[in-house]
Amino acid sequence: QVQLVESGGGLVQAGGSLRLSCAASVRTFSSYALGWFRQAPGKEREFVAAISGNGGSTNYAGSVKGRFTISRDNTKNTVYLQMNNLRPEETAVYYCAASKRFLTAYDYWGQGTQVTVSS
Repeated sequence: QVQLVESGGGLVQAGGSLRLSCAASVRTFSSYALGWFRQAPGKEREFVAAISGNGGSTNYAGSVKGRFTISRDNTKNTVYLQMNNLRPEETAVYYCAASKRFLTAYDYWGQGTQVTVSS
């Protein structure tokens, strides 16, 4: 139904920045809230950030607040995650997910993109 494809991951030094993108294949992109999650090896998947359908509301995990920014361009069916001042412990696979309502259960998930932060 909703296909999500993440991109923009890669290797970055500690303190560096990356901008992740998530492109959605869906006709009603603005009807979905979008979120970013991450999962490090051996750890549970954790919430990173979310944005409402029209971009009017955002929510961040406390650990990334002030450093990460989630945004969306509904004309391009794309949601972004700007990550600044990255830390080695934030090395993980980052996933994009879509929900029918802001801050509710996520119904669709992308394949993920690897982010590696070197020290």
